[in-house]
Amino acid sequence: MSNKRQILVTSALPYANGQIHIGHLVEYIQTDVWVRYLKLNQHEVYYVGADDTHGTPIMLRAEKEGLTPKQLIDNVWKEHKRDFDAFGISFDNYYTTDSPENKELASQIYLELQKNGLIAEREIEQYYDPVKEMFLSDRFIKGECPKCHTKDQYGDSCENCGATYAPTDLINPYSALSGAEPVRKKSMHYFFKLSDTRCEEFLRDWVQGLAQVEATNKMREWLGSDDEHKLSDWDISRDAPYFGFEIPGAPNKYFYVWLDAPVGYYASFKNLADKIGLNFNDWVKPDSTTEQYHFIGKDILYFHTLFWPAMLKFSGHRTPTNVFAHGFLTVDGAKMSKSRGTFITADSFIQTGMNPEWLRYYFAAKLNASMEDLDLNLSDFSARTNSDLVGKYVNIASRAAGFLVKRFDGKINDAAMSHELLSNLRAAQSNIGTLYESREFGKAMRAIMELADQVNVFIDGNKPWDLAKDASKADELHAVCSICLEAFRILTVYLSPVMPTTAAKAYAFLNIATQNWADINVPLNSSQAIN
Repeated sequence: MSNKRQILVTSALPYANGQIHIGHLVEYIQTDVWVRYLKLNQHEVYYVGADDTHGTPIMLRAEKEGLTPKQLIDNVWKEHKRDFDAFGISFDNYYTTDSPENKELASQIYLELQKNGLIAEREIEQYYDPVKEMFLSDRFIKGECPKCHTKDQYGDSCENCGATYAPTDLINPYSALSGAEPVRKKSMHYFFKLSDTRCEEFLRDWVQGLAQVEATNKMREWLGSDDEHKLSDWDISRDAPYFGFEIPGAPNKYFYVWLDAPVGYYASFKNLADKIGLNFNDWVKPDSTTEQYHFIGKDILYFHTLFWPAMLKFSGHRTPTNVFAHGFLTVDGAKMSKSRGTFITADSFIQTGMNPEWLRYYFAAKLNASMEDLDLNLSDFSARTNSDLVGKYVNIASRAAGFLVKRFDGKINDAAMSHELLSNLRAAQSNIGTLYESREFGKAMRAIMELADQVNVFIDGNKPWDLAKDASKADELHAVCSICLEAFRILTVYLSPVMPTTAAKAYAFLNIATQNWADINVPLNSSQAIN
């Protein structure tokens, strides 16, 4: 196709220290639906991911379980991949940040930033746990937020007010590992100079291209007005003991996990590119004509819209085309809770025997292009699944297929393929495609179900079960059933980014090849019989 695009897409990297739960799946399903739609249009799209494997929590959990960190992350990778596969998340490559490609790329980026005068060495006072005898990373220091005074907040940001700060700014800090009051010790650290005017000027320009108003406003708040200089340098090093990559030229100093984690996007893509013969550099160089999109939760917007694009820009790489943030998931209006039984892991959902595509559809029906939170209402989930997927969509095939197979050898009436109802369904192609492209999945699902309603009204009005009783109306029955099956095919293509497994079964039932978006306008014909 003449307007074929080259697109690299990522989701945030799940940390290798826990299970995938349905809150995580909001993001992966959202990304996967978008990727599948783009691939249906035959663009060259690669969707890559990886486990985020470095940091103190991994090291401590491995020690607790009597494993090496490598053994732990290998085990968790298998669990994560199992869960993603179960929910149809179609990664072209799912990798790990503890990879040779990531070590190489993270080191290259760091050295380029250093060459450009954007790495600073600075002695800092850092919290040290006198019981564990180790420096404490931000997430292992807790205390009172210095801005809103909420207690038990982590050492880098407040979950209540969203403020970011240094761990030493916390009020009444304590070690989350031992409970001891940490002491201050001096250590040489390395910083990415985000406060440099070059970074600030670049980011003020880059923010103009963000698709989400909320993200743009948040970035402008962080950047401040033109005469303000609110950005702080970013501490990118950690002291041994630490599970991660050692910084080039700095023995016993390691990259902070947030430095090499986003580089993991490129490392996963490089691993894929090497395997399938792509030129990796053509996709990541500054003048690349490819597109690059990151789907993330709104809680990590700061890293993906400040540090990551600036790191790329000043290390000689292309910058993201856009970053798409989503909100949090609640269950029955409240935060997921183990005590209330609403903390649902991906695996526990599968173990219930429920179809994972039901959840894909439900999330798609609730998602839009904004950063607003969405709620999984368990009663609504059941009702909507039964109403939309069974009552409206699947019902179309079940009400017509039997007659077509028994009376007409499963063959379509070709003359019926130009019926007005089918023309209306095909005419919705552009609108539904635009809604998918713009991530307005909820609107897309409503548009598709409105079409399904039209088809069911047609069936109720023509009553094939009554036509079947009158031999003189065989031609009319043939036409009505053919129209229903063609409508079912069109609706299946529309739903296929959301329900790929169901679509594959429908195509097998219809005895047709896997459909692309353009195939919506290529009707069924009498040369082949449905199964």
